This record gives sequence, C-alpha cells and structure tokens, in this order.
Amino acid sequence: MTGPGHAGRRRTGRGYAARESTRRRRAVFADRDGTIIEDHQYVADPGDVSLLPGAVEALHRLRALDFAIVTVTNQSGIGRGYYTLDDYHRVAAEVDRQLLAGGIVMDGTYFCPDAPGGNPETTCRKPSTIMHERAADDLGLATAGSYFVGDKRSDVLPARALGGTGILVLTGHGAAEQASLDAEFRVAEDLLSAAALVERLEAQTGDGHAGLRPGR
Repeated sequence: MTGPGHAGRRRTGRGYAARESTRRRRAVFADRDGTIIEDHQYVADPGDVSLLPGAVEALHRLRALDFAIVTVTNQSGIGRGYYTLDDYHRVAAEVDRQLLAGGIVMDGTYFCPDAPGGNPETTCRKPSTIMHERAADDLGLATAGSYFVGDKRSDVLPARALGGTGILVLTGHGAAEQASLDAEFRVAEDLLSAAALVERLEAQTGDGHAGLRPGR
C-alpha cells in the first residue's frame, strides 16, 4: 500500500522462508539514502544512484551472519510533491540493480511516502516502527535482537521501542546527527564499520545482542 500513513512495500529475496522456522530470524534494518547510497537530498533520478564505498561488502558480511537485510527508508519527497511514486520505483530498481551486480538481493524494501508533520500515531515515517513491524510480519522476522542502522537519529530510535541495537553511521547526515544521539546508541564510521561492529557484538554475546529493552 502507498499513501499517507502507509508503508510502501517491495518484497524481494528469501524472507518468507523464515516463516517455516520455529525460531524467527533477526534482521538488519538499514536506511537507504546516506547509508547504502549517496544522499543527494531527494533522489529522483536513477542516474544519481551511487552505492557508498564498502556498502556491498558490508551487506555480504551481515548476510554471512544469517541476518535478513531489510531496507527501511523515509521518502518524504513523494509527500512533498518533489517526485512521483513512479520516480521512486525507478530509483529503487536502480539501487537493486547495482546491489545485484555486487551479489546482494535485499530480503525486503519498505518505504514511507509521508511528508513531515503528519499524525504521529498513524504516520509510517521513521522513527515510527510501522515499517519495521510490517516487515517482521511479512517476512517472519524477530525485531528483538535485530539491528537498526542509519545516518539519522530517526533511523536508530526504533531500536528502543523494538528491543534491538541502534547504530548511527557517520555518512550522509550522520556526522551532524551524532551530537543529538542518546548514549545508548552505537556509532560507526560507515555501513562497513557498522557491519564490523555487529560482528564483534555477535561474537561477544553469542546469539544475543547489545540492545535495549525487549521488543516483539
């Protein structure tokens, strides 16, 4: 579904197999612009899509830990009227194409078209957890023990509500957002450094996480 208050969904990859497991698979919920690809403010042209250095290697390393990898992205340019839903899908297809060239297929991609200022009880815009919970339901994932990675405070705040670990990356808006970040969240230089941090945390805790209060 799309439109105000609804998270758009593009399902890809192998996520539904998780439903067959007696134990739900954990995920890395990753922001897109400024985390996986270069942030050009409002990316409406597929020609502007450029993967950040190390992004593909980072996603391979996270996949090797058996995490589902889900993109969760605010796309307020749709709600603001800066670009259309079709523009978004063309850009998303180019992101998928470039990732596939590196051997990566995301388990799912979820986007929110809402502009800022909507009803905080109904908007899907992060830090709302609507997109994450929808992904968990669709793909049979556990949000507790998952990782929430992005270049804005709103990307990592869902970890607090859902019982995961939030990691702010300093690419994109991250360097500017770091000053307002709560001490409970982790910081990494980029997505590749975030993947290395996840590896270390997983090694320290075995099958646990360095997260917050229990979620779903």
